[in-house]
Amino acid sequence: MPKTAATSAPAPPSPAPAADPNRWKALVFIALAQLMVVLDATIVNIALPSAQTDLGISDGNRQWVITAYALAFGGLLLFGGRIADKWGRKNAFVVGLVGFALASALGGAATGEAMMLGARALQGAFGALLAPAALSLLAVMFTDATERAKAFGIYGAIAGGGGAVGLILGGFLTEYLNWRWTFYVNIPFAVVAAAGAWLAIREPAGGRNRAPLDVPGVVLSTLGLVALVYGFTRAESAGWTSGVTVAVFVASAALLAAFVGTEALVKSPLLPPRVLLERNRGGVYLSLGLAVIAMFGLFLFLTYYLQVVKGFSPVKTGFAFLPMIAGMIAGSTQIGARLMTRVPPRLLMGPGFLVAAAGMLMLTQLEVDSSYPALILPAQLLLGLGMGTAFMPAMSLSTHGVAAADAGVASAMVNTSQQVGGAIGTALLNTIAASATTAYLTDHAAEASAGGAAAQLVGARAMVEGYSTAIWWAVGILLVSAAVAVTLINTGRPGAGGPVASGGSGGSGAGAGSEAGVKVPVMAH
Repeated sequence: MPKTAATSAPAPPSPAPAADPNRWKALVFIALAQLMVVLDATIVNIALPSAQTDLGISDGNRQWVITAYALAFGGLLLFGGRIADKWGRKNAFVVGLVGFALASALGGAATGEAMMLGARALQGAFGALLAPAALSLLAVMFTDATERAKAFGIYGAIAGGGGAVGLILGGFLTEYLNWRWTFYVNIPFAVVAAAGAWLAIREPAGGRNRAPLDVPGVVLSTLGLVALVYGFTRAESAGWTSGVTVAVFVASAALLAAFVGTEALVKSPLLPPRVLLERNRGGVYLSLGLAVIAMFGLFLFLTYYLQVVKGFSPVKTGFAFLPMIAGMIAGSTQIGARLMTRVPPRLLMGPGFLVAAAGMLMLTQLEVDSSYPALILPAQLLLGLGMGTAFMPAMSLSTHGVAAADAGVASAMVNTSQQVGGAIGTALLNTIAASATTAYLTDHAAEASAGGAAAQLVGARAMVEGYSTAIWWAVGILLVSAAVAVTLINTGRPGAGGPVASGGSGGSGAGAGSEAGVKVPVMAH
């Protein structure tokens, strides 16, 4: 009996989930929140001397204005990422914004040291909830390859250039208003982003992680990361061989080793090994962390060089970083976003880090009387172009191959790599610079003891010698970062097949053609 058309016709393919019509509006508010978090990392640095004087903070305790934020943010990122997976990324995002605004208001109204340090710790805690929620929202909302490239191009430009924007804004607010406005300025950012996100963001349904919370993992990871960040912070001020510094590093290693062991045993780990060990994501976390080591050191040295050696005002120093911002925006949105769907990510990240290394190499030639237009400006342009080109695919690949239920903790890992990289960069490169400066002063002790203008010139040359020596190390770190990206990251361009990434919660794979591998069902209000 012949088959009828009804029985022989193949079943129609299931329709692809419809794209969220509000995704581009949502991107505006996600980008605004990311800008607020990133610029807060540098804006307070500019205001710190004025705040220290007004609040009577001692020289020994002033570093805690920065360290309190870093410890809370770095220590709680993995916890914040998993809370976003469990509670819902939109909910975590909005609560993070509201909490960050309230903590900023508390910091701006601070009447003493304790109130300021408490506000900074609260900012860090809410930032640790907000940052991974923002990145994971992009991962689950943008699934089309071309649109995803554009969205992450914008996000990558902000992630890379926001710190330099903070220097400009911090200079303006401190010089023309009051240091308190470096805190108050966060409030309108947060209010607009929270209101817009509540109205515009529709998180995909079925993407929450319903597994019970891994409490031992939370405790061990938080204490381990706090100890690690504190160890590098303390090494900068007390020295690497200090008994307390060594003890803190040993404690951190023990806690993080216990965390790794716990995650391999528990049924529902805070950080599933599948998130960390897939080679493409692992390559992103490692190469990005190394690059941030180099970048944080550079921000510090260039700021001091321009203000102390060249005599720039805070506002002029902020504007001096504009070429780097322009380069990052161009590299991220015009190079990275346009090429991401055409070439494998490693061919953007590797060359991007090499271009940044070339810009850094130019800065090893710094002298007391170096020309800003002839040396510093072109070096910053190369740095910005390279970093922008590399950051864009890195941010997108940070959630490569994960299920939606793991997107928050995968996003937290890229933030953690940057936070730890920043702590290492500040401590390590500052130590190298200080040693080189001391060696130069020892070699020129006779000139330094002469007094007057000659002694001042020797002091300035000693500082610049320290900066250039540390920048040589930063060049080497960027070269290693490029090698890591090219070696470990082997996924093909979106839509071109390529190696299969380890999958999400079920362990299923996701090829390069599936973009981040995030399963996106229909949208839910």
